[in-house]
Amino acid sequence: MKFDPRVTYALILALLLQAAGGLLWAGRAAARLDELERAVATQPEVAERLARLEEQLGEARRSLARVEARLDR
Repeated sequence: MKFDPRVTYALILALLLQAAGGLLWAGRAAARLDELERAVATQPEVAERLARLEEQLGEARRSLARVEARLDR
């Protein structure tokens, strides 16, 4: 393989190393995106559970208020 004499082996090595670094970075970015997608996929379930817990807490507060009202009489 012939190269232009102005292109050195160090330049070729530098380009190869930068390309390898770019591929490694892209792979890590894809892994982070996959992890975020999995986390976001569980959000609707968590939101639904939180809504149920809030309703149960509200019902418990109303019951407590009724019990306190009876005790105050």
